[in-house]
Amino acid sequence: MDTLQIVIWVVVGLILVGGMIALIVVGNRAVSEQDNEEDPLMARLAEFSERGEVISLEQIELSQPFRERVILPMMRRFGELSARFTPQKVLLDTSKKLELAGNPGRLDAATFLAMRFVVPVIFDGFFLLIARLAPDPWPIGRLLSILVLFGLVGFFFPQLWLTSKIQGRQKEIRKAMPDALDLLTICVEAGLSFDSAMSKVSEKWENQLSLAFARAIREVQLGKLRREALRDMADRLGIAEMTSFVAAVIQSEQLGVSMAKVLRIQSEQMRMKRRQRAEEEAHKAPVKMIFPMGLLIFPSILIILLTPALIQITNVLGSAFR
Repeated sequence: MDTLQIVIWVVVGLILVGGMIALIVVGNRAVSEQDNEEDPLMARLAEFSERGEVISLEQIELSQPFRERVILPMMRRFGELSARFTPQKVLLDTSKKLELAGNPGRLDAATFLAMRFVVPVIFDGFFLLIARLAPDPWPIGRLLSILVLFGLVGFFFPQLWLTSKIQGRQKEIRKAMPDALDLLTICVEAGLSFDSAMSKVSEKWENQLSLAFARAIREVQLGKLRREALRDMADRLGIAEMTSFVAAVIQSEQLGVSMAKVLRIQSEQMRMKRRQRAEEEAHKAPVKMIFPMGLLIFPSILIILLTPALIQITNVLGSAFR
């Protein structure tokens, strides 16, 4: 391999590694940026207007991060091309999952599905670069096996990442619901309306539940019926506890039952369910500890306990055969 080929492969490897890092950055944005629907160009324009600076639109675009200017537009363009060949049901299911995950990285369904084909190419390209730069050439069979394996890993990696996002978001919401319902109960008993109480909850905390409440309040303010906004919120969260809570609130509103009483009952039920989940996790802990104990702790203990005995047995047998 001459010097020119090595330089070319190094440049290609750097590009592939940069693409991998860019995908990771796009997929793991900060929580504060995930639900921010403000146009970045308008935000930059407002920032420069406050400073009193006269600046062109081109300069505003160049002031954005590289991710906003290059990475995301390329991914969206590739997603638009792939959406032409994707069934509508797959796009709807993916959009539903992204909604359950809280729209991480502000990705649409087409862009996310495109990532399932981009990531395997990046993974395989990275290992092709390693194989090319290796001092000894890899056998074709081993190279193909590695490429197929990491291609499959790259294909399923976005889906696994999205599933973990959904589970993490739902876990955070379940953990925050009892405290939020307590605050709702206190606010309603103090004389506030249910909408005002939800606004207090959204102002009190900065978590996924408060963001969901804030979105429901904005929808009500824009003219949507409160029961429809609450049902849509429950559908976006995908949690049985929230669905039960929304059904109880809508039923109390229709039947004229005291809202404070319903909220207090719901809060007690949420706390009881959270305690039950904690006890369930505590009961699972001994089973989960079996594998690290069997693979890591027990071999170390056996080595410490049996090594002196093995040394003594070896000495005795050695002296006996002399």
